[in-house]
Formats: sequence, structure tokens, C-alpha cells
Amino acid sequence: MLKYELIPMQLLHTGLISKSNLFCPEPVSEEVVKLTHDLNYWISLRDLTLGYQEQRRIGFPLTAQLVERELRIAQGTIDGARFAMKHGIAFNVAGGTHHAGSNWGEGFCLLNDQAIAANYLLKSKLADRILIVDLDVHQGNGTAEIFANVPNVFTFSMHGDKNFPFRKEKSDLDLPLPNEMEGDAYLSLLNEKLPAVIKSFQPEFVFYLAGVDVLATDKLGKLKLSKSAAAMRDQIVFNNCKANNLPVQVSMGGGYSTEIKDIVDAHCNTFKAGFDIFEEL
Repeated sequence: MLKYELIPMQLLHTGLISKSNLFCPEPVSEEVVKLTHDLNYWISLRDLTLGYQEQRRIGFPLTAQLVERELRIAQGTIDGARFAMKHGIAFNVAGGTHHAGSNWGEGFCLLNDQAIAANYLLKSKLADRILIVDLDVHQGNGTAEIFANVPNVFTFSMHGDKNFPFRKEKSDLDLPLPNEMEGDAYLSLLNEKLPAVIKSFQPEFVFYLAGVDVLATDKLGKLKLSKSAAAMRDQIVFNNCKANNLPVQVSMGGGYSTEIKDIVDAHCNTFKAGFDIFEEL
């Protein structure tokens, strides 16, 4: 998507970042992928043998370039998690591939970047308790399935109740939202639930999926948040992380507004909120 090129260009143009803040990840290793995804599923991706119906569920034909892209996104999220441990926060301009389950791809997602990174942190003993905050308008069904029986990872999802995926998985905390929900109600619910989850679960690390398909301008979202409300959403997440000394890795997730400017502006607002709150960057 064009937004993945435009976001860093806009961040550089506005002076929010410099070129030294950017990095280009290598593809993640097969060994790390297998910590999260079923071996047979991974082999079918790697060898480009995924069946027609499985490719149709993903939404585009399988190519070597597409697999490499997903591998680089996953490694970028791992690298970002390590940078976050040093600086407090780090971002993946792409990522948020939360519809990929342990043995399936779906909704333009082949490999689940934040799930892969979370399992990497657990395996490497870099964190023992991980919270995944998914505020994309679509439920993170793949993430929920992957961690359904993993007590060290808490999955939190606020999503449209009547939106894709129509067969939901069970997160540790699902907050299904009605169509047409506006910013005040959304922010009130997040302000109530997120601090309670942090207090009860006591995570050591947070992954945040900051989809901007919550915007009222989004073609697929069905919610009614303004850009300012979406920015306040990000501020709530980052303020809670900062207040609890929790490093946070951020992946961008969805955004399907008619005007590309609305998408890029909202994503860049997420970066700005993080930079303002984690001042040391």
C-alpha cells in the first residue's frame, strides 16, 4: 500500500524523525517463525505451495516477494521490540498482521508479526509477561488463537462487533463495539479497561496495534472516531505504558479511508503521540 511509503516521508518532512531513526530489517529466520506458526503452514508459504482456497482467504496470490515482505515485517517488529527495551518505544511503519493464525493466513496477513515477536521475547527470556493491545477496528483473531493457551501473553482487543472477521476467536479480553460508536464513548471505555488490565496482569512488555481504520472516514471501519479522537486513543495507550515503565512496540495495522492523506495523517499522529510521551527519543 502507498501509505507505507508515505508515512516515513511525512515523518521526515515534518521533522518528527531523521534518517538515523529509520532501519531496514533483514528477513526473520525460519527458526523464529516456527516458534509461532505451524511447520506445514510455514513450508507451504516458503515453497509457494499454498492451495487456492487458502490464498483466497489471504486475499492476494502468493509470491516470493510477498513472503519476503512478511518475513521482513516480522523481523522489524522484533528489532523494534528490542529498540523499545532500550528507548521505551519503537515503531514498525508496517505490521499489525493480526489475522494470521498459527496455521492460516487471512485478511492480507500471512505471518503474525507481533505474535512472532512476542514468542521471540519469551523464548529469549527478554520478557516473561506480555500484553498485546489491539485497537485495530477488526478483531485480532489470529493473535487470539495463537495465544489462547499461553498464560504469559494477555490479548486485549477492542473491535467492531459486526465487522470482519465474522468468525471471531476468543481473546483474553474482547470489547466488541457497536457500529457508529463515536470518540467519547470509545475513549471512555479504553480509559476504563486498559489500566485495569495492566494492574491485574502486570505485564513487562506491551505490543500495540494502532490501526487507523477506527476513523469515521474509513471505508471499512463502521466507527465514528475523528483524527483527534484517534490521537487521544494513542495517548491513552502510551501514557499507561509510560506510567507503568512498560516498553512498547507499535505496529501500524489497518487504514482504508478514501483520502490517503487521512490515513497518513492519522498514522503520523500515532508517531507524534509516542514521541511526545517518550521524550528521550
